[in-house]
Amino acid sequence: MQLEITPELAQLRPVLRRFTDEVLEPIALEIDRTGAVPAQTVPLLRQQGYLGMRLPQAFGGGGLDLSTYCLALEEFSRSHRIFTLILDGSSGLNPLAIATFGSEAQQQKYVGALARGEMTASFALTEPEAGSDSQAMRTRAVKCEGGWRLNGRKHWISGAHAADVVLVMAVNDPQLRARGGITAFLVDKGTPGFLVTRVDTTIGSEAIKLAELTFEDCFVPDSAVLGEVGQGFKIAMHSLTHGRLGVATSCLGAADRLLEMSTEHARNRNTFGKPLAERQAIQWMLADSATELAMTRAFVYETLRRVDAGEDVGSAASMCKLAASEMVGRVADRAVQIHGGMGLVRQFPVERFYRDVRHYRVGEGASEIHRMLIARDLLG
Repeated sequence: MQLEITPELAQLRPVLRRFTDEVLEPIALEIDRTGAVPAQTVPLLRQQGYLGMRLPQAFGGGGLDLSTYCLALEEFSRSHRIFTLILDGSSGLNPLAIATFGSEAQQQKYVGALARGEMTASFALTEPEAGSDSQAMRTRAVKCEGGWRLNGRKHWISGAHAADVVLVMAVNDPQLRARGGITAFLVDKGTPGFLVTRVDTTIGSEAIKLAELTFEDCFVPDSAVLGEVGQGFKIAMHSLTHGRLGVATSCLGAADRLLEMSTEHARNRNTFGKPLAERQAIQWMLADSATELAMTRAFVYETLRRVDAGEDVGSAASMCKLAASEMVGRVADRAVQIHGGMGLVRQFPVERFYRDVRHYRVGEGASEIHRMLIARDLLG
């Protein structure tokens, strides 16, 4: 049984699946082989209309709803996580924040270019002393004539080493902090005093990088402020529900592909004269994975329907992100066990999936943070 978000999206799924299998999967194999994203990837996604899916049509975006975007994330995540990151870079937090809170000049400068894939953006919030507790950030913004001077350090910032513009959160009033003392700044690549001081490779694919950013007396003009002064924390929190559901649907796609690979391997692999599929231990692992995936998908899809209908879903987005990220981790672990030695060897997809999906339990809010948010909602 394949649950669907809406009948209309049920018709779109085969189109996305075919594109993923026939076009993206060969690119994924090339990424695994070389550790780099081929140059034709972004132009290809742009030509097919997958960049800027959620940005306004006035800027060349698709103007699509959250459910359609999440369906694309789900299907693309069946191939390689890098494709979901590319989609997020043109339709996720940064582009949406500029489209929503940006001045006319900022929108003209950035939104269309992001929608076309001509620019890339990154979101710099996390610091060495401020991970999940973002209110504890130390990066400072001090007002000066004609603008602001930024000083501080950000780390574990996805894709920031190659970004054309970085959305930087900095404290402008240490007393107020999240209550009006954090401001968002758009800092362009090459701005004096803005340095990429380290690039880290993650536990997952070699193509996925995190960067450390250092700001040393970095001057940005008043026109670089996104939204209003002191509105930064509000901007950061604005798209959290959408971001969490995007991660949840990416987990669904990865789990679906892992289950598919495990089922096929169980049918084809013989041990002691019988296919693995006839072993009860293997059957139970497959059954548990299929059951957990079906339950999680139903919950995520129902939450997406409610969000698109304009309902307040409370902590449901946190529940979806928590449930889906923990679920895909268990499915990946079983997939490795079912594949045996093949599950441990580089260049076999199941091994890379196992490493890539581990990120989901940390990024976009660690599991422990979401449990805390859910409990806080329950306890009032």
